[in-house]
Amino acid sequence: MAGSDFSGEHAQAELLLVGGGHAHVAVLADLIRRAVPSTLRIVLLTPEPRLRYSGMVPGWLAGQHGAGEGLVDLAALAARAGVELVLDRCTGLDPVARQVRLASGGTIAFGLASFDTGGEGRAAALLGEDPRLLDVRPIGAFVERLAALRASGRLPARVVVAGGGAGGVELAFGMRNLAAAAAPPQVTLATGRAGLLPGFAPAVRRRVAAALARQGIAVIAEDVRFEGGSMMAGASSLEPADLVIAALGSAAPAWVRESGAATDNAGFLLVDAHHRSTSHPHIFAAGDIAARADRALPHSGVHAVFAGPVFAANLRSVLAGEPARATYRPRWNNLYLMNTGDGSAIASYGPLAAEGAWVLALKHRIDKGWTAKYARLADASGDHL
Repeated sequence: MAGSDFSGEHAQAELLLVGGGHAHVAVLADLIRRAVPSTLRIVLLTPEPRLRYSGMVPGWLAGQHGAGEGLVDLAALAARAGVELVLDRCTGLDPVARQVRLASGGTIAFGLASFDTGGEGRAAALLGEDPRLLDVRPIGAFVERLAALRASGRLPARVVVAGGGAGGVELAFGMRNLAAAAAPPQVTLATGRAGLLPGFAPAVRRRVAAALARQGIAVIAEDVRFEGGSMMAGASSLEPADLVIAALGSAAPAWVRESGAATDNAGFLLVDAHHRSTSHPHIFAAGDIAARADRALPHSGVHAVFAGPVFAANLRSVLAGEPARATYRPRWNNLYLMNTGDGSAIASYGPLAAEGAWVLALKHRIDKGWTAKYARLADASGDHL
């Protein structure tokens, strides 16, 4: 169905779900549980039929998960929910005309729209262009390129990971313990001038720094860039480097600001406490594409997962002609479990830190449990959530 033109009064979707992110997975689950009327036309617009759960990618790098693990079957969930699936990408939004534009050139009209597309990678904008550069966004393309390198036997021997947050740290560990590599790759983690794990407790940073040193991963607290074909950190060269992985956060797609909908200073869709657009009440957003007007909410999969059921409840209320009442209130702190790639993991919860094989077992249990519940739901013969 990709590439079809869905504009026109009779083809309008009462609810258009744009993007197959973590929050929209919860919306699909909610639609399955509650069996929405067949007369209600709901469309899921997403470029991929499956969602790659980013939390399991470092474990996949280290050979702890198979290539097929960590996937959520969006197509199967949509089919069970009675949701029409369009495999295409959103490239524009007209909030007044209530239409989105597709990469294929078509359009889809909507009455109510919900956005969970994620942000865009910004590696080239921050570091410069180079064929060795690999952005972690979109995560599916990231995994595909590394899988292709693994299949070809051309795995990198020298890797630079740019980004000192939890994502960059886990990827550095994953690459150091890269499965199928003839020898452990040499890995350099360039954290940027903010240093290692900014915002995390000192006890967590100490444990992570010790684990990085124990595994021989060099840490450089400098911003990196390509200059004259070389990877530079400050005034120092990081060459030779076979692969440069960028874990530098996401940028808002240009079409968001161009749409005329309210955005924050960085160009993300501005939403209220109910994840409803502050300028166009028929538009909702969650995940990396959105910014809360009432509180600072980091772009993290943790928040998208927890916001999902709240998001689903508000969409259900509005479709029923009722006001959106549910609000996602983040916990005072979140549990982060960082896979060190060597059979262990480091836990962070506020000021507390812990480390060991049991932490990794807990991480695997949580991650696999999240994907497994949607696999059961996607199976028509399985139990509901």
